[in-house]
Amino acid sequence: MSVKAKASPSEPVQGGAQSLHQHILETIVGHVLSGRWPVGHRIASEHELAASFGCSRMTVSKAMTHLAQQGLIERKRRAGSFVKRSQATSAVLDIPDIRTEVKSLGLPYRYEILGSRRRRRVRADAALLSPAGPVPLRELLVLHYAGATPFCLEQRLINLDVVPQAADEEFATDAPGPWLTRHVPWTTAEHRIRAGGADALTSARLKVRRNAPCLMIERRTWSGERPVTFVMLTYAGDLHQLVARFSPATAAPAGEFNESR
Repeated sequence: MSVKAKASPSEPVQGGAQSLHQHILETIVGHVLSGRWPVGHRIASEHELAASFGCSRMTVSKAMTHLAQQGLIERKRRAGSFVKRSQATSAVLDIPDIRTEVKSLGLPYRYEILGSRRRRRVRADAALLSPAGPVPLRELLVLHYAGATPFCLEQRLINLDVVPQAADEEFATDAPGPWLTRHVPWTTAEHRIRAGGADALTSARLKVRRNAPCLMIERRTWSGERPVTFVMLTYAGDLHQLVARFSPATAAPAGEFNESR
């Protein structure tokens, strides 16, 4: 899957009003997600944007209205439009689809398989997937995009003893997460959520500065007693939030909540 280069606001886009509308959305959101336009940044007026994009003010107004509805920008009467930065949301007690998270920002979604290999379990895998014995694994590195902007870096191990059909799967239609959800009836899942600084790999792939704050979600799933997959999802820290909704009947009993310090 190829990544299309993002055009600058001054470059014309062919294909009519709908293409222009999408181009304006992708360009503005790309500037916000990349940090080029920080929270509070004042966006050019609709007249200035229309001149920059080479389109009508109506097309710009439609795009700005959509971004305001998504919570990405704030429009203030007589003052102008400012970056507000909406955050994509995941449910802590569910296994979310990154495609849905990106769509919530009003952007097109795609993913790219950056790396893939089959190998045997090594000692370091015990803390991640903990299968017994030298089981075969599929290791994947996946980058998810929101428009032209890197959104989430996925590092995944799949237990091929449990999911042998994943050995040669190309994941051309579905990313590994939704593919596994459709093919393997998982019975138990565990989330571990932490903050950390972007290492060299994360910095390069997500296009953030080295040691930039990131939100890291570790997930393990099991089918019965057998571990299915381990995945680490890394997001730029200020672009994502996690939400849990539960009733008293589903709340964890006392002593089951651990807080790292």
